[in-house]
Amino acid sequence: MLLSNRINAIEESATLAMAAKAREFKNKGIDVISLSLGEPDFKTPQHICDAAKRAIDEGKYFSYPPVPGYQDLREAIAAKYQKENNVPYKAENIVVSNGAKQSIANVMMALLNPEDEVIIFSPFWVSYDALVRLAEARPVLVKGTLENDFKVTAAQVEKAITPKTKAIIFSSPCNPTGSVFSKKELEDISTVVLKHPNLLVIADEIYEHINFVGDQTSIASLPGMFDRTITVNGFAKGFAMTGWRVGYIAAPKWIADGSNKVQGQITSANCSISQRGALAAITGDLSPTKKMVEEYRKRRELVYNLLKEIPGVKANYPHGAFYFFPDVSFYFGKSDGATTIKDGDDFCLWMLEKGHVSLVPGGAFGEDKCVRLSYAASEKDLLEALRRMREILATLK
Repeated sequence: MLLSNRINAIEESATLAMAAKAREFKNKGIDVISLSLGEPDFKTPQHICDAAKRAIDEGKYFSYPPVPGYQDLREAIAAKYQKENNVPYKAENIVVSNGAKQSIANVMMALLNPEDEVIIFSPFWVSYDALVRLAEARPVLVKGTLENDFKVTAAQVEKAITPKTKAIIFSSPCNPTGSVFSKKELEDISTVVLKHPNLLVIADEIYEHINFVGDQTSIASLPGMFDRTITVNGFAKGFAMTGWRVGYIAAPKWIADGSNKVQGQITSANCSISQRGALAAITGDLSPTKKMVEEYRKRRELVYNLLKEIPGVKANYPHGAFYFFPDVSFYFGKSDGATTIKDGDDFCLWMLEKGHVSLVPGGAFGEDKCVRLSYAASEKDLLEALRRMREILATLK
């Protein structure tokens, strides 16, 4: 009864909630296959672990690090963006945080005032909407369609902009759809943005390494966009470092300074040892990452073909990340005699209870007709999960 309005305005993270339900079932001895969390099933590459171990043994990294991160790590991140993404960031533009989620939260708190609007490309990662609301601003959802690979167009963006619009946020490759914006599509969007002097772009590139088309364009690299873009990235997905909790922003210095001020009051710096591992990741051998990506590519083909075997399920062909976002609305209104599936929430709960497969309802991502399925799982689990889904869905009439 006494919680703040800003907390009451947001929901619990749907991905974490479904993962928790799956764990409850597993604790009861039920064989649940969890496809709900976006978590690589690979171990962190050995050279990254070795770097962290060396840091512990050296005994130099037990005091508080600088709030925005160690200087050498920030320089390495800037150098990576200069070399790989053609964006001239410097260390002063980088703030290292406790995961990309905190990076985005810092930016929202640093930039947004009550009544500001943020355009969110939908379907969207579940926390975008919540973090805008936590900053007491207003999320404005602009929807892409399955027919257009779930991608929002520049014309849609232009139509959604109002005098209150402060920022646009999207991910590419996208969580939950796996869509990747082409350079031309980003150029069209940047043309719209540059018409509005105070409009900023928050570009989430956390899945940049898991890109099957090889055309990863950073919108910050486009003419005029360096001063208008906050790039979000991290180490969780491409380097299998989810538990290490290292994310970062690269942004104009005034925004980086504002985010640093927020972080200094909430958490201070990211874990010192995690940062040493992150430095090894960003400066080291990328062959383990490339091997992971090739494995994800194989799993994508496997799951895509298996989804096509399920009547009524419609899915786009993802070009990045490790998710499918199939439309399952064909089954809404159908019943197994005991339960009637009304929406995506019902679908996922019923699939967990009857099929023992954990998915995430699409409503949390802005599209209730869909569910999110992560294929960051073993081929064995994927085969079994899709078999269960096909068989249990066949019981609905």
